[in-house]
Amino acid sequence: MRKNNIRVTALAFLIPILFLLPAFAPAQAGKAPYPVMAPLDQYLIPDEKAEIALARSAAPASISDAAEVMVLRRDGYATAVKGSNGFVCIVERSWANATNDPEFWNSKIRAPHCFNAAASRTFLPIFVKKTKLVLAGKSKAQILAAVTSALETEELPALAPGAIAYMMAKQQYLNDEGKSWHPHVMFFAPGDAVKSWGANLPGSPILAANDPEERVTTFMVLAGTWSDGTPASSTMH
Repeated sequence: MRKNNIRVTALAFLIPILFLLPAFAPAQAGKAPYPVMAPLDQYLIPDEKAEIALARSAAPASISDAAEVMVLRRDGYATAVKGSNGFVCIVERSWANATNDPEFWNSKIRAPHCFNAAASRTFLPIFVKKTKLVLAGKSKAQILAAVTSALETEELPALAPGAIAYMMAKQQYLNDEGKSWHPHVMFFAPGDAVKSWGANLPGSPILAANDPEERVTTFMVLAGTWSDGTPASSTMH
């Protein structure tokens, strides 16, 4: 999940990402709206079948029906449904955002993603590790330090070429401003690659943001429909 202060109309998240995604939301003036982690129950989805359905909604059924699905339980993410096409669908929570994001602890965030095999192996592990740290009660500073160390020591793998993710869920809640933003596909590149893709320029259909914490640039191409085939509004929220 990784949205930046990129101006399309007005983006706030992820990335996240999020979405660009909630991960890159600009700092809000005044008191932080979510200064601490809420009780864990507020981040959980009690009905596991509902979480599986929400995760699958990140991509068209032609992709998500054969994907592995992971759900959040009290001890971390676990595979609830095994897949056969290399994709992994998951509902990211607020800590997919950068640690300096004001909504890092927003328990309302639900960001369904379907990662392809390359992203599942080499990008999704960052979020899984952050989740373990969150559930262990680590502070934002400790989470940042641990992820940075894991990237530097290659405990977390280098991003593989061709890593992508679908975010086409109509019921996504990316942040308090964006909520259900717009269906899109994300492409991941190592480092700061915004300029080399010609992203965020006048007339360019590509939106992008670099996340220094994850050492990844997320490129987004908007889709015209949600994963269920219904048209997306021409006005982005």
